[in-house]
Amino acid sequence: MKRNFDPLIGTVRAALAGAALLTMTAAVHADGSRTLQYSILSAGHVSGAETDSYTTSGAIDSAFEFNDRGRGPNIKAHYEFGADGLPRRIDVTGVNYLKAKVDEHFATTAAGVNWHSEVEHGDSPVKGFYVTNDGAGPVELAALVRVLSHASGGKVALLPGGEARLEFVAEATVESNGGKLHVREATVSGLDFVPAPVWIDDGGDLFAIPGTFYAILRTGWEASNDSLLKLQSNAGDARFRRLAQELSRRPGHPLAFEHVRLFDSEAASALADQTVVIDGDKIVSVGPSGTATLPANAEKIDGRGKTLLPGLFDMHMHVQPSDGLLNIASGVTAGRDVGNDIDELARLQAQWESGDTIGPRLWKAGLIDGPGPYQAPTGVLADTPAAAEAAVNRYADLGYIQIKLYSSLKPELVPIIAATAHRRGLRLSGHTPNGMLPADFVREGADELQHINFIFLNFLAAKVKDTRTPERFTAVAENAAGLDLDSPAVRDFIQLLLDHHTTLDVTVATFEGMFTGRPGQVPGDFAPIIDRLPAQIRRQAVSEGLPVTPANDQRYRDSYTAMLKMTKKLFDAGVPILVGTDAMAGVMLHRELELEVQAGIPPAKALQNATWLAATVLKQQSTMGSIRAGKRADLLLVEGDPVTRIGDIRRGRLVLKGGVVFDPARVYGAVGVLPSN
Repeated sequence: MKRNFDPLIGTVRAALAGAALLTMTAAVHADGSRTLQYSILSAGHVSGAETDSYTTSGAIDSAFEFNDRGRGPNIKAHYEFGADGLPRRIDVTGVNYLKAKVDEHFATTAAGVNWHSEVEHGDSPVKGFYVTNDGAGPVELAALVRVLSHASGGKVALLPGGEARLEFVAEATVESNGGKLHVREATVSGLDFVPAPVWIDDGGDLFAIPGTFYAILRTGWEASNDSLLKLQSNAGDARFRRLAQELSRRPGHPLAFEHVRLFDSEAASALADQTVVIDGDKIVSVGPSGTATLPANAEKIDGRGKTLLPGLFDMHMHVQPSDGLLNIASGVTAGRDVGNDIDELARLQAQWESGDTIGPRLWKAGLIDGPGPYQAPTGVLADTPAAAEAAVNRYADLGYIQIKLYSSLKPELVPIIAATAHRRGLRLSGHTPNGMLPADFVREGADELQHINFIFLNFLAAKVKDTRTPERFTAVAENAAGLDLDSPAVRDFIQLLLDHHTTLDVTVATFEGMFTGRPGQVPGDFAPIIDRLPAQIRRQAVSEGLPVTPANDQRYRDSYTAMLKMTKKLFDAGVPILVGTDAMAGVMLHRELELEVQAGIPPAKALQNATWLAATVLKQQSTMGSIRAGKRADLLLVEGDPVTRIGDIRRGRLVLKGGVVFDPARVYGAVGVLPSN
């Protein structure tokens, strides 16, 4: 570790041979200090930068900023390290992704170490590598890799909690402007649900974190993103394939769930003492236990005290590889991705469908946005009628079932997209494009609206200048509580939705932490699961929330309550309410169900929304969405009775997808999550 810190700071390494290469990788100053520059890319476009300055004394000063549709951090961080490579002092200031204040500090003391920030404080007599909540993450991750490279047993204690482990999984020689550089991919376990990847040069400096939505690369080497991402994906796939082999059980005989409470999703009711027989990937019989005839070689599963449900659907996903495990562990066996990289999504869908890796069945909605400073970080951009029509046809030809519009699209392109989508048999949904009201979007052909905040924006046109920006959140937080939900305007809008048979994808869990999360407090969306999550994920959970002041704190909370009241009002009127997350995979679908019930929707109806309604919207009701003979064996067995106590939906005991059996406790364990009680 010492080799990577003291000599590395203030010296030119032998690996940096050649003046052209030296110029591209680092600026070395007369006093021996160095500066490394990085570009932050969003969907291939530069959206920010990081500058890391290494002093001759062993300190690093990092400035990190990027813009994501008006959101994004602006961080300045100062690091000082000991001879062992562990941080001795860290000072981080600025704003985080949602523009909340960041003021975090870590220091060594005579008694050990201490730390304090906007969200936590503590001390420890034991040394370790302190991980900041909102620091300049990439350079910090590289520093952790340097420590781990020389640590005994390849592991280091993390502060405030957890343990990091290191594995090198790939290497490459990249080229740019005549220069070459050898880099290696390190993965660090203990920071996230799956090992975090980072590419390091031979001197131990950060080179890249490649990606599709988001990437950071050494300035001048941006073109290496795709090749490194391919290697990174291959290494990740190999790990997920190993997990699939370990965690998937394919019985060579029938399964019989005996004496189980069965959730009849079509009727939104529970049937007592039922027996369900599975053979291969199909349900072969369903009926009262007293009349059931079991195959002689059936494996019997005792269902007493348990409820058998159809596999759950998440209708608002943006999937990434680790989401497959989280979803299956949570009983989410199917869902709809509503905005992703086309190639990455096709790759994941093929892996999950084949069972090569673990994940739910997917249906795809293709995202279309307009170019500009707030354009979506993925999807297809269209600025003309011809481009808009071509985008729809491209998605249709690729087997997508829906088009999702985004906020920067020109409103005049909406009817063109609607007509083309409907002609090709695709649904249309989305954020209401800036300059339109949701009511106009529905009249122009939207079959579905995404996000409960856009429902409120229909009535806030005079108070919102630009819905492409975070104003689409803050304006609703400031004003939703003051909207009269019984007003003629609200009644007329609801009638419009009914007249046009519009469905709603409300994602109320997404806004719970945003509107009600406060620094240092566990927000409601994480409260039921916080103790089950990995240590570093728990810390992120208490950093949620829009920035608030004493003057608007209660107003933001009241506006969230208004969101729940609006959801119930829409449900009571007969508007179909889909269950989707747009948040942490799997576990947040459970929270979405709990919030629907908290809003006043009966548990059985909320469960129906997550099963039968979802299958119907996706036109899969003939094979999925309910437990009937002949349908796919996509099932969730839970302890207790979520039909009366919706929280029991978290207590999964067995999951089947296409007849493949998964133990939720083991699958959760693969991503560092403790099983439910």
